[in-house]
Amino acid sequence: MPRSLSPSTLAHILLLGVVAVWGVTFVLVKDALNDASPLLFNLLRMTLATIALVIINHRHLRNINRTSLISGLIVGLFLAAGYQFQTAGLARTTAAKSAFITGLVVVFVPLFTIVPILRPANAHAPRWTTAIGALLAFSGLLFLTTPAGTTWQNLFSSIGIGDILTLVCAIAFAGHLLSLAHTSHKVPTAQLATLQIGTAAVIMAVTLPLGGKPHLTITLRLLIALGITSLVATAAAFTIQSWAQQHLPPTHTALLLTLEPVFAALTSVLFLHEHLGQRALIGAALILTGIAITELTATPSELPTHPV
Repeated sequence: MPRSLSPSTLAHILLLGVVAVWGVTFVLVKDALNDASPLLFNLLRMTLATIALVIINHRHLRNINRTSLISGLIVGLFLAAGYQFQTAGLARTTAAKSAFITGLVVVFVPLFTIVPILRPANAHAPRWTTAIGALLAFSGLLFLTTPAGTTWQNLFSSIGIGDILTLVCAIAFAGHLLSLAHTSHKVPTAQLATLQIGTAAVIMAVTLPLGGKPHLTITLRLLIALGITSLVATAAAFTIQSWAQQHLPPTHTALLLTLEPVFAALTSVLFLHEHLGQRALIGAALILTGIAITELTATPSELPTHPV
């Protein structure tokens, strides 16, 4: 009889699978946006994820109190903002760029905890290495998003609107992680997961007109993208990540999570035939280095390390 996998080994495998799925979703969504407008895609994705989580967690939703409801609303607001800006930006930039810029959330979270009121009770002030990680990451951002020959005078005008929207998405996701850190210890996981996804779906329905006239063409690639992003990358991945991180050292989790934009870049080359030039590759490498330094040298705490 073969030996069963240890919880640690299984956690490594499952979290790597989750990270791979998160990376692939950039390509899936980018392709699916040919068949659905960005904000409508988000609404469909979150609605399906909400239905799945309600079915899975219905027994835990019977005793929702005021604290759970408020927490779910706050966390869901940041989550919705993150996805709205991310998908709107993805429609205007490449999947690989979107993934690397979104990865800056790992740098924004410790930077924001410099402000005491934003710092969760169980977190410490960021170390000096956070500044080095941030400097490398933001230097990489400039290389990734601007063409050769860019000067300080035309710096901002040379950055594409899709890249700017994605940067705002990373800031929103950082707010999502910090709000999770402030509320997750007060609310049962099943309740908070369902409420935040449900809140995001409602906000996406309200803000749908902001994206212009929505359009939808039912195709196989759209259905596949919706199925994977809502059921696998949201509902299932959140559950798997919560379990896996209980059995992994923080440094192992950090290293695995830095692979997300790598998976996105590889799949964008294979399936969308996107290519990063030499300058963009240098930028991507700097961003990954900055993320790794920020994650691996962070003071251990219970801060979540990735958006849902």
